[in-house]
Amino acid sequence: MQAINRQSAGDKLRAYFKHPGSLILFLLVMLAALITFAVLVFLIAYILVRGVPYLTPSLFALEYNSDNVSLMPAVVNTLLMILMSLLLAVPFGIFAAIYLVEYAKKGNKLVSVVRVTAETLSGIPSIVYGLFGMLFFVTTLKWSYSMLSGAFTLAIMILPLIMRTTEEALLAVPDSYREGSFGLGAGKLRTVFRIVLPSAIPGILAGVILGIGRIVGETAALMYTSGTVAKYAGPMDSGRTLALHMYVLTSEALHVNEASATAVVLLVVVIGINALSSFVAKKLRQKTGA
Repeated sequence: MQAINRQSAGDKLRAYFKHPGSLILFLLVMLAALITFAVLVFLIAYILVRGVPYLTPSLFALEYNSDNVSLMPAVVNTLLMILMSLLLAVPFGIFAAIYLVEYAKKGNKLVSVVRVTAETLSGIPSIVYGLFGMLFFVTTLKWSYSMLSGAFTLAIMILPLIMRTTEEALLAVPDSYREGSFGLGAGKLRTVFRIVLPSAIPGILAGVILGIGRIVGETAALMYTSGTVAKYAGPMDSGRTLALHMYVLTSEALHVNEASATAVVLLVVVIGINALSSFVAKKLRQKTGA
């Protein structure tokens, strides 16, 4: 069966010529999409062309030294930093969003203040977070340059992002879900955690993916908190992430080619994490029927 409202290419062209404004808007939209796609392809191709030829086995040696400038410690430190930062930020961000959407009264001034504050914090440069982390976590709390200092700093950075995306995901859940749950006798807490939250998980994961991207690409905040030591680091040890590793190699001007190869690995790590998160979100969406 053919769709009733389906138009042929000729009908669309005649409609555009009757309304030149629509044609102009259509061309602008297509041009913007093509430019965005072209820029993305160019960036990826540029990174691959510059970095792939310098991906040597020595870059993946287990131990770092000044000869092989191995990136393996940085890879492990990056994964540890992601895990620690998300463990700190995600629970607070989700619970704060649940309160704002499900429990706070409409028109509450506190809600408006929290939203404005979160949006303001999202726009603060990362270097400011780094200076705060250095003064508070490194100096005042005497945690020194450590992965824990960096994780707490990054958690504060991504907390507003996760809170706002979770809030939007919860608001997108139809009220009929809540009303149906209440009609069956479920309480507020059960409705939130059994009905509303599972339906919003795909949207929440989208915010987590954005947070991971900011963690992986961060350098300014981590220079002042986690340090740049090129070794496998524990929570209280100083260590560099992949982005910091690439920055240090570039700034030294001795291993620019290795820095380009590190950019390729960083790109693969980000794509891999995003693909895994998208896969999990898709499975959860199928499970919840959202």
